[in-house]
Amino acid sequence: MAAHSPMCRSCGAPLTAVLVDLGMTPISNAFVRADHASFSERFYPLKSFVCNCCWLVQLEDFETPETHFHADYVYFSSFSDSWLAHASSFVEKAVSRLALGGGSRVVEVGSNDGYLLQYFVQRGIPCLGVDPAANCAKAAWELRRVPTEVAFFGSKVATRLREQGGTADLIIANNVLAHVPDINDFVAGFKLLLAEQGVAVFEFPHVLEMIRSVEFDTIYHEHYSYLSLLALEPLFARHGLGVIDLERLSTHGGSLRLYVAHADGTPVAGAVRQLRQEEVEAGLDRLATYEAFGHRVGQLKRSLLRVLIGLIEEGKSVAAYGAPAKGNTLLNYCGIGRDFIAFTVDRNVHKQGLLLPGTRIPVLAPEEIEKRRPDYVLILPWNLREEIVAQLNQLPQWKGQFIIPVPEPVILDHHGNAKRD
Repeated sequence: MAAHSPMCRSCGAPLTAVLVDLGMTPISNAFVRADHASFSERFYPLKSFVCNCCWLVQLEDFETPETHFHADYVYFSSFSDSWLAHASSFVEKAVSRLALGGGSRVVEVGSNDGYLLQYFVQRGIPCLGVDPAANCAKAAWELRRVPTEVAFFGSKVATRLREQGGTADLIIANNVLAHVPDINDFVAGFKLLLAEQGVAVFEFPHVLEMIRSVEFDTIYHEHYSYLSLLALEPLFARHGLGVIDLERLSTHGGSLRLYVAHADGTPVAGAVRQLRQEEVEAGLDRLATYEAFGHRVGQLKRSLLRVLIGLIEEGKSVAAYGAPAKGNTLLNYCGIGRDFIAFTVDRNVHKQGLLLPGTRIPVLAPEEIEKRRPDYVLILPWNLREEIVAQLNQLPQWKGQFIIPVPEPVILDHHGNAKRD
């Protein structure tokens, strides 16, 4: 029998080239209730492919979006102070750039708990959130007065929203494009809903930075795609849209913010041409670039395990900070369970009291760091290391050290400075 070959979700070509195989893992946000600790979990292949026709990096589908984004979704954007600051800064820039006001309409797809649209509400600019997680939508309205439609965005929803309220001058999709299995229907929705002179803004982790910095833990089942300009330009063009400008961001280990408009001859900023050239020079249009990534991931895994084994054999205690999806990929792929990590902590009260999927490490409140005083804390959301180090530095009874796993394991002292051998 011939081996099964998945098809590219963007261009439809057969997928035969593997980026990295991270083995069998549970769904990264499928946290386990403490009273279900003895229950089994479902594990799925976490193998990423690269399309050698359009260069989109992607996973094969195993679960529907409804499995990932449900009424008990545990990720709430507003628990990160740095992410709120990032959102507020964007809103200020967008209002100025697009001259938005009381007569404008803003729509955010994947609006979560209203973390971003609240800043439009505060300015009196009409806005609407669209998010499939009912509990996040409820929090958006009750806590921030952000009207939110509970739905999976696509061409049908876009048509309905246009009929109900007209087109949108600005459509925002922060870290949501990667979460969409039917990426063509999703982008088609933007074409339908976007005003004639409107702008859509897509923000996402840049696959070039993922490869450069060995950020393999950003691969998990909720992320169907891993994105570059080279992969997205033909997708947008297929639906009558084009990238007119972009910004490079430090968020999530290196992200892109693309400004997209109707493909009607709008001038394209030089930054777009520059990044396109950089991606080609970096080899994002060559299979060899992607194939080398898996070897580097294996090296990182072995290095991190050597660090942790050494600390445990010295009698040191290790805890973790955070319960992000990326952390669950890292822990499960590396085989790091409760024999290494006694517990993790997270500010998100919706995760506290649960167990991490696969490893069953308990998630506690941040105060447990000061109470239990571990010698080392492994920072799982390494992209927020400065915020977390500053937060734990305020604990008067804890003077431990930090472990940063990516792009290579590094031990930091209590103040966040890399230790010298």
